[in-house]
Amino acid sequence: MNTDIVLSVENLTKYYPGVVALDHVSFDIKRGEVHALLGENGAGKSTLIKAVAGAIEPDEGTIRIGKDSYGKISPRESREHNIEVIFQEFNLVPTLTVAENILLGDKRGKLVNFKEMRRVAKELLGSLGIKIDPDRLVRELTPAQQELVEISKAIAKDVKLLIMDEPTAPLTMHETELLFKIIEKLKKDGVTIIYISHRMEEIFKICDRVTVMRDGKYIRTLDISKTDREELIQLMVGRKLETDYPVRDCIKDETVLEVENLAGNGVSDISFSLKKGEILGIAGLVGSGRTEIIRVLYGAEPADHGSIRVNGKAVHIKKVTDAIRLGFGLIPEDRKAQGLFLNMDIKWNIVFNSIRSISKHGVVNEGREKELADAYCTKLRIKTPSLNQKTVNLSGGNQQKVVLAKTLAQNAGIVIFDEPTRGIDVGAKQEIYLLMNEMVEDGKSIIMISSDMEELLGMSDRIVVLSEGKQAGTVEKEKFSQEYILNLASGE
Repeated sequence: MNTDIVLSVENLTKYYPGVVALDHVSFDIKRGEVHALLGENGAGKSTLIKAVAGAIEPDEGTIRIGKDSYGKISPRESREHNIEVIFQEFNLVPTLTVAENILLGDKRGKLVNFKEMRRVAKELLGSLGIKIDPDRLVRELTPAQQELVEISKAIAKDVKLLIMDEPTAPLTMHETELLFKIIEKLKKDGVTIIYISHRMEEIFKICDRVTVMRDGKYIRTLDISKTDREELIQLMVGRKLETDYPVRDCIKDETVLEVENLAGNGVSDISFSLKKGEILGIAGLVGSGRTEIIRVLYGAEPADHGSIRVNGKAVHIKKVTDAIRLGFGLIPEDRKAQGLFLNMDIKWNIVFNSIRSISKHGVVNEGREKELADAYCTKLRIKTPSLNQKTVNLSGGNQQKVVLAKTLAQNAGIVIFDEPTRGIDVGAKQEIYLLMNEMVEDGKSIIMISSDMEELLGMSDRIVVLSEGKQAGTVEKEKFSQEYILNLASGE
């Protein structure tokens, strides 16, 4: 066994009903490197890391860790090799504090010393530059803060091989830079990292090598210094993509939404307008109130004061059904908790918000139900063997596509995208951008929250910037600048 190789997989194969998730995959990971794992949604990346973590059993192949070989590895054996995985779905206990989550399972004594636990957690968070109160309950944290707690939890366990699945998906640029500093520190300490991300700029910034997968198969491993973005994308998708952000010019003079001095859910005095055919971006750091004010607008949280006008008419949105009736649609940031019925099939999820339009006298027209679901499944290229597949069995990116399909199927006139491409591969991103263009060209209007600054600048016609729960400014297209927007978001 080459001592420079910390992990290798040989002919790793995993079958699911109607799907070959891993098809005889073989490659290795060198000790102390940051190794990127790239591929479209459904390429097999998550299945691979679950096999290494012992979360699933491969049907064929071998996993080698150091001198040990496994046909299948248990979670206990994986942990004994100091392997930690930060999945896209957080593995935290919401009712426990940050400190309790970070040191959960710590075996330094038979009795829990809460004072010592808090001290150790505070010291660890401080050493990583993470400003989170160790006494806060995890359920009170934002997704970005929970991600940082997950990272701290892994580091607290003397990790040797850390696998990160889309770690920056919920993070803003500031938190992403903090994560990169943590990764650099871990690398200097001899920790090996497998890094999964759809954000190509991150791959070139922090990774040493990259392995590309497609349709469950191993495609190629390359040194980062000997490849470029175009080559990696072609290896991932098997085709050449057009420009990242498609051009459009379809804004009408008609104003479809006016929000004045809207406050609630910890955010105050937000004012903006939205024109027909416009994509309005909302920018801000974590905790700025981006998602919070949208939940007020959508009726998921109560408004303290302020006014809303839809198509020139004053409206009162007190609950989500009011918003849906007025033509609002929402793709939420947390797809699992707020956007999907995970244990229901894809068909049911897609038609849920449109159930009245395909029903008569309370009876669903099964033919229309299948037709509607099939149309959007095809339109968004959702990878599934059947519409009857349970949504929980889909990859993260395909779950996001189901949320999109559900909202599009209801034919909303004002669609709110909260992190629309979070966890979605580069090919699917392009499809969603083209779909967004198609929507506004058809006369719909979009409000888009995104932590991806390139996405905000590339897709928005105007950008509203929030800072610490208040409006910091509105930036017109001709004045777009990453530095300017970040300065506004930082309160400068």
